[in-house]
Amino acid sequence: MAREWVVEESVVVAAPPDRVYETVADLKRMGEWSPETFAIWTRGRPVRPGMTFVGWNRIGWRLWFTNCRVTAAEPGRVFAFRVTSFRMPGSVWGYRFEDIGDGSTRLTEYWEDLRRDSRSAPIISALGRIFTGVKAEERSAVNREGMRATLSRIKAAVES
Repeated sequence: MAREWVVEESVVVAAPPDRVYETVADLKRMGEWSPETFAIWTRGRPVRPGMTFVGWNRIGWRLWFTNCRVTAAEPGRVFAFRVTSFRMPGSVWGYRFEDIGDGSTRLTEYWEDLRRDSRSAPIISALGRIFTGVKAEERSAVNREGMRATLSRIKAAVES
């Protein structure tokens, strides 16, 4: 099977796009949704392009952090951030919010692996394997599973 460089998953949430966006863009709550990220450190609010934060992550006993920069923050439309490790590009994570009528939103989470686009790709891939225990070519499958869990948790929280 060919390596996937971009992965996305969607869910329909029974709430308007602005409300779903508020939930997703509340960085301090990311640990509630993600099976991998357990904490976020950030200074300042509200979320806006250029804002930086640190994501604290774990898989099993492995712990690591990533540096993130918000690249898009349009309420009810899109929220995205670029992830780097040791100043090397890793990925882009984002969420799209689509009004599908009757007060519901199609929430799409997406991930793009940036390790194909840089000279540092072999280094960041090796570091990823060391810190996460996941081979670069298996990362898309791990992320797809995590996205499904994340979207399910967001949906449950917004709809409750």
